[in-house]
Amino acid sequence: MAALDGRHFEVVIIGAGMSGLAAGIRLAHYGKSVLILERHNVVGGLNSFYSFDGRKFDVGLHAVTNFVRAGTKGAPLTKICRQLRIQWEEFGLAPQKVGSRVVFPDVELRFSNEFELLRSEVAQRFPRDLEGFDRLTQFVREYNAFADDLKVESTRETLPNFIKEPLLREMLLCPLMYYGSARVGDMDLDQFVILFRSLFLEGFGRPFDGVRRILRVLQKRYRSLGGERVMKCGVKRIEVDSGKAKSLELDNGEVITADKVISSIGAVETRRLCTDQTEEAAEDDVGRISYVEAISVLNRQPAEFGWDDTIVFFSNQDEFFYDRPEGLVDANGGIICFPNNYDYEDGLTLDEGFFRITALANYDAWTTMPEEKYLGQKAVWCDRLVSGALQILPEVNRLELDRATLATDFFTPRTVKKFTGHLAGAVYGSHRKIRDGSTHLDNVFLCGTDQGFLGITGAMLSGISMANRYGLGS
Repeated sequence: MAALDGRHFEVVIIGAGMSGLAAGIRLAHYGKSVLILERHNVVGGLNSFYSFDGRKFDVGLHAVTNFVRAGTKGAPLTKICRQLRIQWEEFGLAPQKVGSRVVFPDVELRFSNEFELLRSEVAQRFPRDLEGFDRLTQFVREYNAFADDLKVESTRETLPNFIKEPLLREMLLCPLMYYGSARVGDMDLDQFVILFRSLFLEGFGRPFDGVRRILRVLQKRYRSLGGERVMKCGVKRIEVDSGKAKSLELDNGEVITADKVISSIGAVETRRLCTDQTEEAAEDDVGRISYVEAISVLNRQPAEFGWDDTIVFFSNQDEFFYDRPEGLVDANGGIICFPNNYDYEDGLTLDEGFFRITALANYDAWTTMPEEKYLGQKAVWCDRLVSGALQILPEVNRLELDRATLATDFFTPRTVKKFTGHLAGAVYGSHRKIRDGSTHLDNVFLCGTDQGFLGITGAMLSGISMANRYGLGS
């Protein structure tokens, strides 16, 4: 790695996740001297990948939301391509095939990239609430979820104004909260609006190569514009003077300076780097929502088992649980994902089948146990989550599934903390979002999860918006 000591940049970006890379591209396009610093050896942050036993596994990517066809006016993906000067086709997104489901006891709702399917499901199963559902949809379409001056409102308190049946409210909340709420038992209204649009009004897509395809496109674009990036080099501390970041000390002891700093690592995590803050700064803002995920690799396509869903969001209770469980894992609900079930171009299919199950988990419980017990509990919970998923999916003989399973892996909140740096393994960051990206320092700004932008599409939009607002502004 080339020496950085003593160098000055117009903008330093902390973290090479989707938001950091997008911000870097936008700034470099306008000739800014920009440096991205990443503590780990791979880019992507919350949406990255890892190698295990000769295979590549996505982390975080259940789907790219906001899927639309190329050229769709006003869509988030269209805006991203325009702002980053990337062709829509470069991302290689394929739409989900049959669609996805929300499954509760005795009732389910199907939805796909065509919104009318969900509306027809509501009409069939909750006919008395169809008019309210239509009003809710119109409300979502008209709501400006990106205004800086939005007051924090509860979705649970707002939904009864539209939907009278409690079960329908829970079924609408379930996928949206699992997909991106940092708030225990509820979600901010603006987050609900963003995710309703992302999942229901638009939909799911996925590149054939998974998240690696998107990361390659972003990295290539950033390099082509002359942006600098240094891996395995994080920021140890931010030296503060007179309300500004005066310098940044790196993990290797080198010191650099910047006119502005954009951090994608989280609000609390960024604040704790600052020399004018204590380690306990904003303790109450640390998130609680973390997950485990069990991954099975199969010798056949999931559809051969009758599993043609793209994603299944489920709850075994009429009022689903959304909090840190008392035990290691909450097995009463979760997400089942099949990366094979997308309409890949030219009829391509993944060489192997993939079966992923995600469930809420207790960070403290996973991180305080001895190593030997930790490894044993990973094996135990991998098996339990598979068994639980089989109760939701079309019936398959467990022995047949076991014989078809080539490999398994399991990651925990401990893994999330290690590879993202998010305190408490909080996948969605702090429950307190900062819409304008400001911090207590005049020249340090936030992008990504704690700005309130969610998923791969949201992360890229966040990076673009912060680059435009602060990196390119006066």
